Amino acid sequence: MTPAPSPLSLHVLVLGAGSWGTALAHAACNNAQTMVWARDPDTARHINQQHRNPRYLQDIPLPPALLASDNLEQAFAFLQDASSSLIILGTPVAAMEQTCTILREHLPAANLQTTPVLWTCKGFEQKTARLPHEVVQAVLGEIVPYTGVLSGPSFAREVAQGLPVALTVASRHECVRTQATQALHAGNTRIYRSHDVVGVEVGGAMKNVIAIACGIADGLALGMNARAALITRGLAEMSRLGLALGGDATTFSGLTGLGDLVLTATGDLSRNRQVGVALGQGQDLETILSSGMTAEGVRCAHAALTRARGLNIDMPITEAVCAVLFDGVPALQAVSLLLSRESRSE
Repeated sequence: MTPAPSPLSLHVLVLGAGSWGTALAHAACNNAQTMVWARDPDTARHINQQHRNPRYLQDIPLPPALLASDNLEQAFAFLQDASSSLIILGTPVAAMEQTCTILREHLPAANLQTTPVLWTCKGFEQKTARLPHEVVQAVLGEIVPYTGVLSGPSFAREVAQGLPVALTVASRHECVRTQATQALHAGNTRIYRSHDVVGVEVGGAMKNVIAIACGIADGLALGMNARAALITRGLAEMSRLGLALGGDATTFSGLTGLGDLVLTATGDLSRNRQVGVALGQGQDLETILSSGMTAEGVRCAHAALTRARGLNIDMPITEAVCAVLFDGVPALQAVSLLLSRESRSE
């Protein structure tokens, strides 16, 4: 049995210094030498000198050991002397194709073949309706053989604060699951392992859409009974789509299914829920988004519905969310249409 690498021999490179990338880089410092790559030179400089991210989670101090760089060559050179390494893609779905292209063009071939690559984004790609693993496969193919997804019920702020969290790493490859666990399983951060990449990705995507629906109901003051019904029936939608795409049924009752759905649909830190609340209170989507609030559920709702329709999957809650987001249907009318559906067996 190969001994686990010592903490100092493991190098973790996080590409993307947004909230989630920053939080994971913070967490990885417990077990590994860690660097975060930021597009913005000022962000990288501030992290190195002030040990804070000036744009995201500004009030949370970062470990002095955390390194940052805006230079891709320097970032990838950070991996060269490590006995083992891990790359975490901390970018949103919209940037996945570009980030994978950066890997293909700049990471040395030896690292491409041996370094596990983990992504954290949640959603369907807006234009193509691809899941993240499909984007990775299209851009990197067999060039990067060891890949996986990290997901689960988590707010970046709480992870960066060191509060308890349980996450799932899913991959077909044991080395990816092992490396991710060695990098992140420490203190209050627990890592669980799965083989079900598709199920984990569908759970991560659909919980954002259902959270918007729950927010709409809360904005309309429809009560907690309505919220519980939306969460439960939303879980059924998630499971139907996930199974049709090849996911495992047990995934949707776990951390990346029910767990992430409950957190995102009820937590005050959830941007998807906040968008829904604003819609339910009568604000239009353009006004909500112009305030700087972004939510992956808005970006992927139509793509998820397109994918479901292609598979003949019934998704009434997702359809209602899309009607409010993109068709100008008033929130109360969309809810009324949901309630008017015929009774059926659960």
